Amino acid sequence: MAKLNKSMRDEAKRSFSVVLHDFVNGLAEHISTSDGGWTVKGFIDIYKNIYTISSDTKIVSKILEIHLFPQILQFAEENNFSIVLAEHQNWYPDLSFVSKEDPAIKFAVDLKTTYRDPNFPGHVNGFTLGSHGAYFKDRTSSKNIQFPYDEYSGHFCLGIIYSRADGKDLDETEVIKVKELADETEEPKRIGHRKVTKVESLRSIASVIKDFQFFVCEKWQLASDRQGSGNTANIGSITCIEDILKGNGVFAKLGEDWFDEYWMNYGLTTMKKGRKAVAIKRIEDFIDFKGNKKFKNIIVLVVTKKKS
Repeated sequence: MAKLNKSMRDEAKRSFSVVLHDFVNGLAEHISTSDGGWTVKGFIDIYKNIYTISSDTKIVSKILEIHLFPQILQFAEENNFSIVLAEHQNWYPDLSFVSKEDPAIKFAVDLKTTYRDPNFPGHVNGFTLGSHGAYFKDRTSSKNIQFPYDEYSGHFCLGIIYSRADGKDLDETEVIKVKELADETEEPKRIGHRKVTKVESLRSIASVIKDFQFFVCEKWQLASDRQGSGNTANIGSITCIEDILKGNGVFAKLGEDWFDEYWMNYGLTTMKKGRKAVAIKRIEDFIDFKGNKKFKNIIVLVVTKKKS
C-alpha cells in the first residue's frame, strides 16, 4: 500500500472535513422531536412495558451512538468509505473511515457526548479525547488502537452537546404503559417494586435529554492542556461551548505539532522551578521550557477563559 505524502494527506483531510461538517448539520432532526426532546423514550419489553432511561452519561452516550449509527453508515456509503469499528471497547477510535478507492486514506472519528453544566452557563461537563499513552507516543504502535496512529490522515471528534431534563420530571424506577400501544382491557399493575403508570402516547413520556447541538472538529482543536480524568492518561477538552463549536481549544492557534509534542511529553518532561524539578503539566510551562515565550500571547485568552 502506497504511503500518502503530506500534501495528499492534507487534501484528503480537508475534503473529509467539509463533508463531515455538512453531515452533522442535519443530524439533530433524526433524533429530536419538534420541541427539542430526544425521540428515544425508554426500553420496551415483549409485554409493551416501557422502562425509563437513566440519565447516566455512559448509558446515554451508548444509546446515542446506536441511534445515530444508521445515519453514519449512510454517510460513509455516500462518500465511498467503509467503516471499521473498534475491535475492543477501550480501543481508539470509535470509528475508522477507510476510503474504498484508496485504503491508505483513513480517518479516525470518535463520538463524543457531554451535557451542559447547569452550574456554569455556557459550559459543558467536558470530554476525554483519548489516551496520550503508548499509541499516541509511538505512532507505529498497534496497542489499543485499530490502526497505527500515523496511518490516519486526520483525527476528528463528532460531538453532541445536550441538556439533561429537570430531575423532577423523571423517575428512573418508573414503568410506563402507553395507551396507544397497550390492550384496553389491561389494568396498571406493579412489576416488582415498580409502579406502572399509564400515559396516552409515547410523545407524552418525558425525555431524559434534550436540545442537541452537534459539532465536528479535529481532536487537537478541541484539546485543553489538562488531563480529562485524574487517574488515567486521557487528554482533556476545553469546556466553553462557544469555543468548542469553533474548535478554539488551547492549541487552536499553536497548531497540531504543538499539541502532539506537548501531550507526548505531558508529565514526563521536567523543568526547574526554584530549586525543584517540576513535571510539565501546563502549556505555559511547556512554552517556557521550549524557549518560545512569544507564543504565550497566542494561548493566554483561551487559558483565561477556561479558568474563569
